[in-house]
Amino acid sequence: MKQKKDNRAEYSGRQGVKRLPGRERRREPGQTSARSGEKPVKKPGQPGRHVSGKRPEQPGKRAIGKKQVWRGGNMLYPVPAVMVSCARKGERPDIITVAWAGTVCSNPPMVSISIRPQRYSHDIIEETGEFVINLVTEKLARACDWCGVKSGRDTAKFAAEAKAQRDEAAGMKKAPDGTSEMAAPEKLTAGKASCLEAAPIILESPVSLECRVKQKIALGSHDMYLAEVVCVDVDEAFIDSKGRLDLDSAGLIAYSHGTYYGLGKKLGTFGYSVRRREG
Repeated sequence: MKQKKDNRAEYSGRQGVKRLPGRERRREPGQTSARSGEKPVKKPGQPGRHVSGKRPEQPGKRAIGKKQVWRGGNMLYPVPAVMVSCARKGERPDIITVAWAGTVCSNPPMVSISIRPQRYSHDIIEETGEFVINLVTEKLARACDWCGVKSGRDTAKFAAEAKAQRDEAAGMKKAPDGTSEMAAPEKLTAGKASCLEAAPIILESPVSLECRVKQKIALGSHDMYLAEVVCVDVDEAFIDSKGRLDLDSAGLIAYSHGTYYGLGKKLGTFGYSVRRREG
């Protein structure tokens, strides 16, 4: 009898974008093992018992509205992937990649970010009470991912600090172009914030939101910081002739279940579903 092939990790046509592996064939959740007599342990995000009691039909053949019930988990996707910059006075600034970020209030303008207490940047934000949310474009996607997997405890994220760190460690080792080798995949430049004391903005980002912390909520695995947006730094390259911000041309990215994506085609603007059609 032929066995089904495991659904392994697949890569899309875009370089560096890894698609998540599918679930391998398993026993029905809750089904008892013939050997041990024990029920398999379900991890968060794995499906629970099917409501119908039957195995679901193959994709493309299932009836509309037929669903499975899974354990509670973070499945709110897509979300923005942003680079959050912070710093203590007189110390090397840091950048952390954050996907748990969002708008929470319009007046006053407020946002939230959620960070694990073990992260290096957590203590910096805790002490200074400020940070900057920097939007990420497709050109900055690799740098965004890199800043999320490298710790600021031992790695400099901004170009100038990375250069100094690498020069010291490698004895002024030069790259082929004659410059000092850089740790970061892209050169990120720290700029002085307009309204904050120490946290820098990322000059390569099209929009940087300067934030002051108003409240911290310890939730469990993450601490959530509620902060007021005290000012916004906008790259003039994305302001049109009428003075309006044209973020559509910036090429922003989104994050969905472990994968970065460029935004797709425009579907409509707010309220388009109730507007009277012309003609």
